Amino acid sequence: MNDQDTPVAVVATEVAPRSKLTNYPEPFASRMKGREKSPLGDVFGLSNFGVNLTRLLPGAGSALRHAHAKQDEFIYILNGRPVLLTDTGETQLSPGMCAGFKAGTGNGHQLLNRTNEEVIYLEIGDRSAGDSVVYPDDDIQAVFVEGKWQFAHKDGTPY
Repeated sequence: MNDQDTPVAVVATEVAPRSKLTNYPEPFASRMKGREKSPLGDVFGLSNFGVNLTRLLPGAGSALRHAHAKQDEFIYILNGRPVLLTDTGETQLSPGMCAGFKAGTGNGHQLLNRTNEEVIYLEIGDRSAGDSVVYPDDDIQAVFVEGKWQFAHKDGTPY
C-alpha cells in the first residue's frame, strides 16, 4: 500500500470484514462462528499494532481463552454486554467499559456474548515478533513466526 492508496479517514462500520474467519485450525476454527473482524488498522497500513472492529453475534466468542507472551491487548466495548472470562472469573462488561491484557502475565482471557444482542468492540494489539500464545482450556498453542501463526498441540505435534 502506498501513501496515495491510504485514506485519511474512513467510516469504521463500512470497512469490510476479513474474508477468512480465523487462523485457528479445526476443531477450533468452527468455534469462531458468529465472530466478524474488520481490520481497521490495515486500512491505514499500520504495521506496529493492529486495530479491529469486532462483532460478536449472540452465542459467539472473541477467541479461545488465551494469553500472549509478548503482545499487549486492549478492548473497548461499543455496544452490547459481553462477559469477560479471565483466570480470576467472569466480569460483565457494558458499553464504555474497557479491559487490558498485559503480555507475559499468563492470564487467559476471552469475551463471550451470552445475550440476544450483537456485541461490538474495538480490539487493539501490538504485533510483537516472536510472540507465543497459550490456551489454558484447549489442546493448542501458537507461535508467531515471520508474520504468521503456527499452531501445534500442547505436546508440540503440529496441526
